[in-house]
Amino acid sequence: MVGVLIIAIKIIVLLGFLILIHELGHFTVAKLCKVKVNEFAIGFGPTIWKKQGKETKYALRLIPLGGFVSMEGEDEESDKEGSFSKASIPKRMAIVVAGATVNIIFAIIVYFILVSTSGTYISNEIDSTIDSYAAAEAGLQAGDKIVKVNDEEIKSKYDLDEVMNKNNGEEVKVQVERNGELLDFTVKPTEVKSRVTGIYLDDEAKIITMDKGSAAKKAGIENNDVILKINGEAVDGSRDKAIEILNKSSNENENVKENQNESVNEDNQDNEAIEFTLQRGNAEVTVNLVPDVVSTYYLGVNMKYAKDTFINRCINGWMETKVFVFSIFDNLRQLFTGNVGLDQMMGPVGISEVVANTNGFREFFEMMALISLSLGVTNLLPIPALDGGKLLILLIEAIRRKPLKQQTEINIQLVGFAIIIGIFLMVTYNDILRIF
Repeated sequence: MVGVLIIAIKIIVLLGFLILIHELGHFTVAKLCKVKVNEFAIGFGPTIWKKQGKETKYALRLIPLGGFVSMEGEDEESDKEGSFSKASIPKRMAIVVAGATVNIIFAIIVYFILVSTSGTYISNEIDSTIDSYAAAEAGLQAGDKIVKVNDEEIKSKYDLDEVMNKNNGEEVKVQVERNGELLDFTVKPTEVKSRVTGIYLDDEAKIITMDKGSAAKKAGIENNDVILKINGEAVDGSRDKAIEILNKSSNENENVKENQNESVNEDNQDNEAIEFTLQRGNAEVTVNLVPDVVSTYYLGVNMKYAKDTFINRCINGWMETKVFVFSIFDNLRQLFTGNVGLDQMMGPVGISEVVANTNGFREFFEMMALISLSLGVTNLLPIPALDGGKLLILLIEAIRRKPLKQQTEINIQLVGFAIIIGIFLMVTYNDILRIF
Protein backbone atom coordinates (compact mmCIF):
# COMPACT_ATOMS: atom_id res chain seq x y z
CA MET A 1 0.00 0.00 0.00
CA VAL A 2 2.83 2.39 0.92
CA GLY A 3 4.59 1.51 -2.37
CA VAL A 4 1.48 2.34 -4.40
CA LEU A 5 1.12 5.64 -2.54
CA ILE A 6 4.76 6.59 -3.25
CA ILE A 7 4.29 5.76 -6.95
CA ALA A 8 1.13 7.89 -7.10
CA ILE A 9 2.92 10.80 -5.41
CA LYS A 10 5.87 10.56 -7.83
CA ILE A 11 3.58 10.62 -10.88
CA ILE A 12 1.37 13.46 -9.58
CA VAL A 13 4.36 15.55 -8.49
CA LEU A 14 6.20 15.14 -11.79
CA LEU A 15 3.28 15.68 -14.16
CA GLY A 16 1.66 18.29 -11.92
CA PHE A 17 4.86 20.33 -11.64
CA LEU A 18 5.56 20.28 -15.39
CA ILE A 19 2.00 21.32 -16.16
CA LEU A 20 2.21 24.04 -13.49
CA ILE A 21 5.36 25.66 -14.91
CA HIS A 22 3.94 25.38 -18.45
CA GLU A 23 0.77 27.25 -17.50
CA LEU A 24 2.75 29.69 -15.35
CA GLY A 25 4.69 30.58 -18.50
CA HIS A 26 1.48 31.52 -20.32
CA PHE A 27 0.12 33.29 -17.21
CA THR A 28 3.24 35.35 -16.47
CA VAL A 29 3.73 36.59 -20.02
CA ALA A 30 -0.01 37.37 -20.31
CA LYS A 31 0.27 39.52 -17.17
CA LEU A 32 3.40 41.23 -18.51
CA CYS A 33 1.52 41.98 -21.74
CA LYS A 34 -1.40 43.37 -19.68
CA VAL A 35 -3.81 40.69 -20.92
CA LYS A 36 -6.55 39.80 -18.42
CA VAL A 37 -6.49 36.18 -17.18
CA ASN A 38 -9.96 35.05 -16.06
CA GLU A 39 -8.91 31.62 -14.77
CA PHE A 40 -5.68 29.77 -14.04
CA ALA A 41 -6.38 26.04 -13.61
CA ILE A 42 -4.27 22.93 -13.10
CA GLY A 43 -6.03 19.72 -14.13
CA PHE A 44 -9.33 19.02 -15.84
CA GLY A 45 -12.74 17.89 -14.69
CA PRO A 46 -14.51 18.80 -11.42
CA THR A 47 -12.99 21.60 -9.34
CA ILE A 48 -11.61 20.39 -6.00
CA TRP A 49 -10.21 23.74 -4.87
CA LYS A 50 -10.60 27.34 -6.03
CA LYS A 51 -9.76 30.85 -4.93
CA GLN A 52 -10.87 34.11 -6.50
CA GLY A 53 -8.10 36.65 -6.77
CA LYS A 54 -8.47 40.33 -7.59
CA GLU A 55 -8.73 39.55 -11.31
CA THR A 56 -8.10 35.82 -11.75
CA LYS A 57 -9.78 32.70 -10.38
CA TYR A 58 -7.25 30.04 -9.37
CA ALA A 59 -8.45 26.42 -9.50
CA LEU A 60 -7.22 22.88 -8.91
CA ARG A 61 -9.18 20.20 -10.76
CA LEU A 62 -9.55 16.49 -10.25
CA ILE A 63 -7.69 15.01 -13.27
CA PRO A 64 -4.00 16.11 -13.18
CA LEU A 65 -3.32 15.56 -16.90
CA GLY A 66 -3.33 19.13 -18.11
CA GLY A 67 -4.27 22.68 -17.28
CA PHE A 68 -5.25 25.94 -18.89
CA VAL A 69 -5.03 29.72 -18.69
CA SER A 70 -8.33 31.27 -19.75
CA MET A 71 -7.79 34.80 -21.05
CA GLU A 72 -10.31 37.50 -21.82
CA GLY A 73 -11.10 37.46 -25.55
CA GLU A 74 -9.07 34.30 -26.24
CA ASP A 75 -11.94 32.19 -27.59
CA GLU A 76 -14.25 35.01 -28.69
CA GLU A 77 -14.05 38.63 -29.75
CA SER A 78 -14.01 41.02 -26.80
CA ASP A 79 -13.67 44.78 -26.65
CA LYS A 80 -12.96 44.76 -22.93
CA GLU A 81 -9.75 46.19 -21.56
CA GLY A 82 -7.03 43.55 -21.42
CA SER A 83 -8.57 41.41 -24.17
CA PHE A 84 -6.23 38.82 -25.75
CA SER A 85 -7.80 39.39 -29.18
CA LYS A 86 -6.99 43.13 -28.98
CA ALA A 87 -3.34 42.62 -28.03
CA SER A 88 -0.71 43.02 -30.76
CA ILE A 89 0.33 39.94 -32.73
CA PRO A 90 3.88 39.88 -31.20
CA LYS A 91 2.36 39.97 -27.69
CA ARG A 92 -0.08 37.15 -28.51
CA MET A 93 2.75 35.09 -30.01
CA ALA A 94 4.85 35.63 -26.88
CA ILE A 95 1.97 34.45 -24.67
CA VAL A 96 1.35 31.36 -26.84
CA VAL A 97 4.98 30.16 -26.92
CA ALA A 98 5.73 31.00 -23.27
CA GLY A 99 4.52 27.70 -21.81
CA ALA A 100 6.57 25.46 -24.08
CA THR A 101 9.57 27.77 -23.74
CA VAL A 102 9.50 27.44 -19.95
CA ASN A 103 9.37 23.63 -20.23
CA ILE A 104 12.33 23.58 -22.63
CA ILE A 105 14.44 25.98 -20.53
CA PHE A 106 13.63 24.05 -17.34
CA ALA A 107 14.65 20.75 -18.97
CA ILE A 108 17.93 22.19 -20.23
CA ILE A 109 18.83 23.65 -16.82
CA VAL A 110 17.97 20.45 -14.91
CA TYR A 111 19.80 18.16 -17.34
CA PHE A 112 22.85 20.46 -17.42
CA ILE A 113 23.03 20.42 -13.59
CA LEU A 114 22.67 16.62 -13.46
CA VAL A 115 25.35 15.97 -16.08
CA SER A 116 27.82 18.63 -14.96
CA THR A 117 27.73 17.32 -11.37
CA SER A 118 28.23 13.70 -12.41
CA GLY A 119 31.76 13.96 -13.79
CA THR A 120 33.93 15.34 -16.54
CA TYR A 121 34.08 14.63 -20.26
CA ILE A 122 36.28 12.24 -22.24
CA SER A 123 39.13 14.26 -23.72
CA ASN A 124 40.95 14.11 -27.07
CA GLU A 125 44.02 12.40 -25.54
CA ILE A 126 44.59 8.71 -26.30
CA ASP A 127 44.85 6.60 -23.15
CA SER A 128 45.64 3.39 -25.04
CA THR A 129 45.32 1.81 -28.47
CA ILE A 130 43.69 -1.55 -29.15
CA ASP A 131 45.87 -4.26 -30.67
CA SER A 132 45.09 -5.21 -34.30
CA TYR A 133 42.89 -2.12 -34.78
CA ALA A 134 43.57 0.67 -37.25
CA ALA A 135 45.06 3.26 -34.90
CA ALA A 136 47.75 0.94 -33.51
CA GLU A 137 48.68 -0.32 -36.97
CA ALA A 138 48.91 3.26 -38.31
CA GLY A 139 51.31 4.26 -35.51
CA LEU A 140 49.12 6.24 -33.11
CA GLN A 141 50.28 5.95 -29.49
CA ALA A 142 49.08 6.45 -25.92
CA GLY A 143 49.57 10.10 -24.97
CA ASP A 144 48.84 11.42 -28.48
CA LYS A 145 46.24 14.20 -28.57
CA ILE A 146 43.94 13.94 -31.59
CA VAL A 147 43.80 17.52 -32.89
CA LYS A 148 41.94 17.05 -36.18
CA VAL A 149 40.21 14.34 -38.19
CA ASN A 150 39.56 15.18 -41.85
CA ASP A 151 40.38 18.83 -40.98
CA GLU A 152 37.60 18.94 -38.36
CA GLU A 153 38.78 20.08 -34.94
CA ILE A 154 38.63 17.46 -32.17
CA LYS A 155 38.37 18.62 -28.57
CA SER A 156 36.67 15.58 -27.03
CA LYS A 157 35.55 12.03 -27.74
CA TYR A 158 32.15 13.49 -28.62
CA ASP A 159 33.75 15.39 -31.55
CA LEU A 160 35.65 12.26 -32.60
CA ASP A 161 32.50 10.11 -32.57
CA GLU A 162 30.62 12.70 -34.66
CA VAL A 163 33.28 12.67 -37.38
CA MET A 164 33.61 8.88 -37.38
CA ASN A 165 29.84 8.37 -37.61
CA LYS A 166 29.74 10.52 -40.74
CA ASN A 167 32.73 8.81 -42.32
CA ASN A 168 31.18 5.38 -43.06
CA GLY A 169 34.47 3.47 -43.07
CA GLU A 170 36.44 5.63 -45.51
CA GLU A 171 40.08 6.52 -44.87
CA VAL A 172 40.51 9.46 -42.51
CA LYS A 173 43.31 11.98 -42.10
CA VAL A 174 44.23 12.13 -38.41
CA GLN A 175 46.43 14.90 -37.01
CA VAL A 176 47.84 14.34 -33.53
CA GLU A 177 50.00 16.33 -31.15
CA ARG A 178 52.91 14.27 -29.74
CA ASN A 179 55.49 15.87 -27.46
CA GLY A 180 54.61 19.35 -28.79
CA GLU A 181 54.93 18.25 -32.44
CA LEU A 182 52.04 17.89 -34.93
CA LEU A 183 52.03 14.58 -36.83
CA ASP A 184 49.73 13.49 -39.67
CA PHE A 185 48.44 9.94 -40.25
CA THR A 186 46.15 8.32 -42.78
CA VAL A 187 44.00 5.68 -41.09
CA LYS A 188 41.60 3.15 -42.56
CA PRO A 189 39.05 2.45 -39.74
CA THR A 190 38.65 -1.15 -38.65
CA GLU A 191 35.33 -2.72 -39.62
CA VAL A 192 33.48 -4.69 -36.93
CA LYS A 193 30.41 -6.63 -38.01
CA SER A 194 27.54 -7.48 -35.69
CA ARG A 195 24.41 -9.54 -36.09
CA VAL A 196 21.49 -7.38 -34.96
CA THR A 197 17.88 -8.39 -34.32
CA GLY A 198 16.42 -4.88 -33.94
CA ILE A 199 14.51 -5.88 -30.78
CA TYR A 200 14.13 -3.64 -27.71
CA LEU A 201 13.10 -5.23 -24.42
CA ASP A 202 11.82 -4.16 -21.04
CA ASP A 203 13.36 -5.59 -17.87
CA GLU A 204 11.16 -8.71 -18.04
CA ALA A 205 12.16 -9.62 -21.62
CA LYS A 206 8.94 -8.32 -23.17
CA ILE A 207 9.38 -6.75 -26.60
CA ILE A 208 8.43 -3.08 -26.28
CA THR A 209 9.35 -2.06 -29.83
CA MET A 210 11.44 -3.00 -32.88
CA ASP A 211 13.42 -1.09 -35.47
CA LYS A 212 11.52 -0.43 -38.66
CA GLY A 213 12.46 -3.00 -41.35
CA SER A 214 14.50 -5.01 -38.85
CA ALA A 215 15.09 -8.76 -38.96
CA ALA A 216 12.65 -9.19 -36.06
CA LYS A 217 9.79 -7.47 -37.92
CA LYS A 218 10.50 -9.46 -41.08
CA ALA A 219 10.44 -12.70 -39.09
CA GLY A 220 6.96 -11.95 -37.74
CA ILE A 221 7.85 -11.07 -34.16
CA GLU A 222 5.34 -8.63 -32.66
CA ASN A 223 5.39 -5.91 -30.04
CA ASN A 224 4.39 -7.22 -26.58
CA ASP A 225 5.65 -10.74 -27.34
CA VAL A 226 7.51 -12.07 -24.30
CA ILE A 227 10.74 -14.01 -24.93
CA LEU A 228 10.62 -17.34 -23.11
CA LYS A 229 13.60 -19.10 -24.70
CA ILE A 230 16.43 -18.38 -27.11
CA ASN A 231 17.81 -21.42 -28.93
CA GLY A 232 16.05 -23.58 -26.34
CA GLU A 233 17.63 -21.85 -23.33
CA ALA A 234 15.24 -20.25 -20.83
CA VAL A 235 15.40 -16.47 -20.48
CA ASP A 236 13.78 -16.56 -17.02
CA GLY A 237 11.90 -13.30 -17.58
CA SER A 238 15.10 -11.23 -17.65
CA ARG A 239 16.38 -8.84 -20.34
CA ASP A 240 19.95 -9.29 -19.10
CA LYS A 241 19.61 -13.06 -19.35
CA ALA A 242 18.38 -12.70 -22.95
CA ILE A 243 21.39 -10.55 -23.79
CA GLU A 244 23.71 -13.03 -22.07
CA ILE A 245 22.37 -15.93 -24.14
CA LEU A 246 22.69 -13.99 -27.39
CA ASN A 247 26.24 -12.93 -26.60
CA LYS A 248 27.65 -15.92 -24.76
CA SER A 249 29.70 -17.07 -27.76
CA SER A 250 31.12 -13.60 -28.36
CA ASN A 251 32.72 -10.77 -26.48
CA GLU A 252 30.02 -8.78 -24.69
CA ASN A 253 29.31 -5.47 -26.40
CA GLU A 254 28.76 -2.79 -23.74
CA ASN A 255 26.60 -0.77 -26.15
CA VAL A 256 24.17 -3.67 -26.32
CA LYS A 257 23.08 -3.30 -22.70
CA GLU A 258 23.06 0.47 -22.85
CA ASN A 259 20.81 0.58 -25.92
CA GLN A 260 18.80 -2.56 -25.12
CA ASN A 261 19.40 -3.63 -28.73
CA GLU A 262 20.19 -7.33 -28.82
CA SER A 263 23.13 -8.18 -31.07
CA VAL A 264 25.69 -10.95 -31.55
CA ASN A 265 29.26 -10.51 -32.76
CA GLU A 266 29.47 -12.07 -36.20
CA ASP A 267 33.12 -13.03 -35.85
CA ASN A 268 32.21 -15.78 -33.37
CA GLN A 269 28.82 -16.84 -34.73
CA ASP A 270 27.77 -18.44 -38.01
CA ASN A 271 25.20 -16.33 -39.83
CA GLU A 272 22.44 -18.75 -38.92
CA ALA A 273 18.93 -18.36 -37.60
CA ILE A 274 18.24 -17.80 -33.92
CA GLU A 275 15.22 -19.64 -32.53
CA PHE A 276 12.94 -17.53 -30.31
CA THR A 277 10.21 -19.12 -28.22
CA LEU A 278 7.66 -16.40 -27.47
CA GLN A 279 4.57 -15.95 -25.34
CA ARG A 280 1.95 -14.19 -27.49
CA GLY A 281 -1.25 -13.74 -25.54
CA ASN A 282 -2.24 -17.22 -24.38
CA ALA A 283 -0.27 -18.97 -27.13
CA GLU A 284 3.37 -20.07 -27.32
CA VAL A 285 4.99 -19.21 -30.66
CA THR A 286 8.34 -20.26 -32.17
CA VAL A 287 10.06 -17.91 -34.61
CA ASN A 288 13.35 -18.44 -36.46
CA LEU A 289 15.13 -15.14 -37.01
CA VAL A 290 18.19 -14.51 -39.19
CA PRO A 291 19.83 -11.35 -37.77
CA ASP A 292 20.84 -8.42 -39.94
CA VAL A 293 24.58 -7.88 -40.35
CA VAL A 294 25.61 -4.33 -39.43
CA SER A 295 29.08 -2.84 -39.94
CA THR A 296 30.57 -0.37 -37.47
CA TYR A 297 33.93 1.34 -37.99
CA TYR A 298 36.47 2.11 -35.26
CA LEU A 299 39.88 3.73 -34.95
CA GLY A 300 40.55 1.46 -31.98
CA VAL A 301 41.48 3.97 -29.31
CA ASN A 302 40.54 4.41 -25.67
CA MET A 303 40.45 8.08 -24.68
CA LYS A 304 41.38 9.67 -21.34
CA TYR A 305 38.92 11.56 -19.17
CA ALA A 306 39.63 15.28 -18.93
CA LYS A 307 40.84 16.59 -15.57
CA ASP A 308 38.07 16.77 -12.99
CA THR A 309 37.70 20.54 -12.70
CA PHE A 310 34.67 22.81 -12.41
CA ILE A 311 35.23 24.16 -15.94
CA ASN A 312 35.56 20.68 -17.44
CA ARG A 313 32.40 19.53 -15.67
CA CYS A 314 30.56 22.51 -17.17
CA ILE A 315 31.95 21.64 -20.61
CA ASN A 316 30.73 18.08 -20.15
CA GLY A 317 27.33 19.39 -19.08
CA TRP A 318 27.10 21.56 -22.18
CA MET A 319 28.10 18.78 -24.59
CA GLU A 320 25.78 16.17 -23.08
CA THR A 321 22.89 18.63 -22.86
CA LYS A 322 23.32 19.51 -26.53
CA VAL A 323 23.07 15.82 -27.44
CA PHE A 324 20.05 15.47 -25.14
CA VAL A 325 18.18 18.37 -26.81
CA PHE A 326 18.93 17.35 -30.38
CA SER A 327 17.92 13.73 -29.67
CA ILE A 328 14.32 14.93 -29.16
CA PHE A 329 14.32 16.70 -32.53
CA ASP A 330 15.84 13.60 -34.14
CA ASN A 331 13.08 11.43 -32.67
CA LEU A 332 10.46 13.79 -34.12
CA ARG A 333 12.21 13.71 -37.49
CA GLN A 334 12.13 9.91 -37.47
CA LEU A 335 8.44 9.96 -36.52
CA PHE A 336 7.50 12.22 -39.43
CA THR A 337 9.73 10.36 -41.91
CA GLY A 338 8.20 7.02 -40.93
CA ASN A 339 11.31 5.53 -39.32
CA VAL A 340 9.47 5.48 -35.98
CA GLY A 341 5.83 4.44 -35.75
CA LEU A 342 3.03 5.63 -33.47
CA ASP A 343 3.30 2.27 -31.70
CA GLN A 344 6.70 3.42 -30.40
CA MET A 345 5.33 6.62 -28.88
CA MET A 346 4.54 6.85 -25.18
CA GLY A 347 1.52 8.57 -23.63
CA PRO A 348 0.51 9.42 -20.05
CA VAL A 349 0.04 5.75 -19.10
CA GLY A 350 3.46 4.73 -20.41
CA ILE A 351 5.10 7.81 -18.91
CA SER A 352 3.49 7.02 -15.56
CA GLU A 353 4.93 3.50 -15.65
CA VAL A 354 8.42 4.81 -16.42
CA VAL A 355 8.19 7.44 -13.67
CA ALA A 356 6.97 4.79 -11.23
CA ASN A 357 10.07 2.69 -11.97
CA THR A 358 12.59 5.47 -11.36
CA ASN A 359 15.04 4.83 -8.52
CA GLY A 360 16.34 7.74 -6.49
CA PHE A 361 16.22 11.48 -7.02
CA ARG A 362 18.70 11.49 -9.90
CA GLU A 363 16.67 9.13 -12.09
CA PHE A 364 13.49 11.00 -11.15
CA PHE A 365 14.90 14.37 -12.21
CA GLU A 366 16.43 12.90 -15.39
CA MET A 367 12.96 11.65 -16.32
CA MET A 368 11.44 15.01 -15.37
CA ALA A 369 13.89 16.79 -17.70
CA LEU A 370 13.18 14.38 -20.56
CA ILE A 371 9.39 14.70 -20.22
CA SER A 372 9.60 18.48 -19.84
CA LEU A 373 11.68 18.82 -23.01
CA SER A 374 9.36 16.47 -24.92
CA LEU A 375 6.31 18.38 -23.69
CA GLY A 376 7.81 21.71 -24.71
CA VAL A 377 8.97 20.66 -28.17
CA THR A 378 5.79 18.70 -28.95
CA ASN A 379 3.63 21.65 -27.92
CA LEU A 380 5.35 23.82 -30.51
CA LEU A 381 4.45 21.51 -33.41
CA PRO A 382 2.18 23.34 -35.90
CA ILE A 383 -0.85 21.19 -35.10
CA PRO A 384 -4.16 22.96 -34.36
CA ALA A 385 -5.14 22.83 -30.67
CA LEU A 386 -1.45 22.78 -29.66
CA ASP A 387 0.44 25.99 -28.91
CA GLY A 388 2.31 25.56 -32.19
CA GLY A 389 -1.03 25.45 -34.05
CA LYS A 390 -2.11 28.69 -32.38
CA LEU A 391 1.23 30.24 -33.31
CA LEU A 392 0.70 29.16 -36.94
CA ILE A 393 -2.74 30.84 -37.00
CA LEU A 394 -1.19 34.03 -35.65
CA LEU A 395 1.50 33.89 -38.37
CA ILE A 396 -1.25 33.52 -40.99
CA GLU A 397 -3.01 36.52 -39.46
CA ALA A 398 0.21 38.54 -39.62
CA ILE A 399 0.73 37.65 -43.30
CA ARG A 400 -2.93 38.31 -44.24
CA ARG A 401 -3.00 41.47 -42.08
CA LYS A 402 -6.38 40.39 -40.77
CA PRO A 403 -7.58 37.54 -38.56
CA LEU A 404 -9.27 34.39 -39.81
CA LYS A 405 -13.03 34.25 -39.44
CA GLN A 406 -13.90 33.15 -35.94
CA GLN A 407 -15.85 30.11 -37.14
CA THR A 408 -12.98 29.08 -39.43
CA GLU A 409 -10.54 29.24 -36.55
CA ILE A 410 -12.93 27.24 -34.34
CA ASN A 411 -13.28 24.56 -37.03
CA ILE A 412 -9.49 24.31 -37.43
CA GLN A 413 -9.08 23.93 -33.67
CA LEU A 414 -11.79 21.24 -33.54
CA VAL A 415 -10.09 19.24 -36.30
CA GLY A 416 -6.77 19.52 -34.49
CA PHE A 417 -8.37 18.52 -31.22
CA ALA A 418 -9.94 15.44 -32.87
CA ILE A 419 -6.53 14.44 -34.31
CA ILE A 420 -4.86 14.81 -30.91
CA ILE A 421 -7.57 12.79 -29.16
CA GLY A 422 -7.20 10.06 -31.80
CA ILE A 423 -3.42 9.92 -31.32
CA PHE A 424 -3.87 10.00 -27.54
CA LEU A 425 -6.24 7.02 -27.60
CA MET A 426 -3.95 5.04 -29.92
CA VAL A 427 -0.84 5.75 -27.86
CA THR A 428 -2.67 4.97 -24.60
CA TYR A 429 -3.90 1.66 -26.07
CA ASN A 430 -0.31 0.73 -27.00
CA ASP A 431 0.90 1.79 -23.54
CA ILE A 432 -1.63 -0.54 -21.90
CA LEU A 433 -0.63 -3.42 -24.19
CA ARG A 434 3.05 -2.91 -23.30
CA ILE A 435 2.32 -2.88 -19.58
CA PHE A 436 -0.15 -5.73 -19.42
